[in-house]
Amino acid sequence: MTRAEDLQAVAILVPADFSGHAADRIDRTFRRVGIERTDPGLVTEEMRRTVRGIASFAGISAAMMDALPNLELIASFGVGYDSVDVGHAAAKNIMVTNTPDVLTEEVADTAIGLLINTVRDLPRAETWLRDGSWMRKGNYPLSRLTLRARRVGIFGMGRIGQAIARRLEAFGLPVAYHNRRRVEGLAYQYHPTLKGLAEAVDTLISVAPGGASTQKAVNAEILSALGANGVFVNIGRGSTVDEAALAAALADGTIAAAGLDVFADEPNVPKALLDLPNTSLLPHVGSASEHTRRAMADLCVDNLVSWFSERRALTPVPETVNVKARP
Repeated sequence: MTRAEDLQAVAILVPADFSGHAADRIDRTFRRVGIERTDPGLVTEEMRRTVRGIASFAGISAAMMDALPNLELIASFGVGYDSVDVGHAAAKNIMVTNTPDVLTEEVADTAIGLLINTVRDLPRAETWLRDGSWMRKGNYPLSRLTLRARRVGIFGMGRIGQAIARRLEAFGLPVAYHNRRRVEGLAYQYHPTLKGLAEAVDTLISVAPGGASTQKAVNAEILSALGANGVFVNIGRGSTVDEAALAAALADGTIAAAGLDVFADEPNVPKALLDLPNTSLLPHVGSASEHTRRAMADLCVDNLVSWFSERRALTPVPETVNVKARP
């Protein structure tokens, strides 16, 4: 058989809600096996025997991996992969890949747009025009906040964090950051603690990944350190924020405003955040352009093709970088 024919015999499990472009490519290259969702209770005996790869938006549990004894690779769509049990995957010699880089600039653009919306109140200003208030009531009220003279801290100085920092520099704003460790070669001021960063800035942008180490890292203490002129923007993961503490801080003036693209229990957004006048809220659209989602879909499938044709992953996650292809 040719290599193409070999790949067409490889069964790839794909949930029903997956990217249409990625699913079409999988159809042309592999044998796509459909499943309603990545639930081990839905795995059939044929799936157990034949499935060697999963392409999914994430949400792959240890139980799902155990239900598929021939599973070799999980191609996760997106840069975040905290809902994949990567520790279990590594222990079972299962490669996990994600889709970094191709969404970096799009998400950074969204972060800046969300920041401007938050400080200048632009969504409400547009509503003022559209609902006729400009004609009936006159000019929209002056925005209380501005980007001018702000000091910005970035929580999570990875690829996206650095892309956001470059944009902020163009706005003439000083940038500092907190990471688990200092990033070599960056001139931005480094703070070894998140509280230290919050105390040093008045604008905090979170790009931190999810997981146990960042669970509710942005809490009442951090928000208090940010201060009454503080603006908080989250473009990373909703799980990194104590949403009840954030709503309280916004309501009582502990901080001035917040812009959020991600939430802890999507698509459920706490009513306390929805009801506040000093929030700008987006439905997790950081990378949601046709251009970028197509590039993410292509990289997701390219990882499958590379693994099953050349026995190597293009973008392995750090936890599984040492996983070896099976003979």
